[in-house]
Amino acid sequence: MKIFTEYITFHTQKRIEFIPITNQINDIIKRSRITEGLVLINPMHITAAVFVNDNEEGLHEDFLQFLNRIVPRKGVYQHHLTGEDNAYAHIWRTLMGHQVTLAITHSRLDLGPWEEIFYAEFDGQRKKRVLVKIIGE
Repeated sequence: MKIFTEYITFHTQKRIEFIPITNQINDIIKRSRITEGLVLINPMHITAAVFVNDNEEGLHEDFLQFLNRIVPRKGVYQHHLTGEDNAYAHIWRTLMGHQVTLAITHSRLDLGPWEEIFYAEFDGQRKKRVLVKIIGE
């Protein structure tokens, strides 16, 4: 059993955005030389999520409309009493999922035909980091 850890770092450009990271994850898997196993992908930020779905712009907009409907960005939140303005981002992260674990088969992600991995930023415009931990053989 081998364990391999690497981080993806980037500077988000917008407060809210979906960033595809599937290719970067596959590159890390190749560097790990692990052919069969699991990969954990964790955004390491309390206002960001990682999820797997279709890379379709309309669907991403649907996600944002849904999130805004159930947890409005301009809502009244106890968290804002601390001087913050991002309570919605903390809740959105919980709803979208803070990490994913995926299978590795033959040195690649074992994804369905339309599945891609996304980093979802909900309170951005600064440096961000994603943990990629691979366990396998």
